[in-house]
Amino acid sequence: MKLFCDNKSAREIADNPVQHDRTKHVEVDRHFIKEKLEKKIVSIPFVESEGQLADVLTHAVCSRKFSNSLDKLGMCDIYAPT
Repeated sequence: MKLFCDNKSAREIADNPVQHDRTKHVEVDRHFIKEKLEKKIVSIPFVESEGQLADVLTHAVCSRKFSNSLDKLGMCDIYAPT
């Protein structure tokens, strides 16, 4: 399974067990992900922020990026004239 991530710090924490000081509130989750990474069940490839399709659901984005992301996600405007 691929978990696309645009946060370099999150990827480093998942890969590096030494960074435990920064993860006190997510200690169990970090160990779970670390185990899955070691077994090659999960991979965390880096994707540029511009390529994060889910940003339209969680961030304010410009209308061009909003439209492009909706198209890529297969979502349509139910109010658009047919």
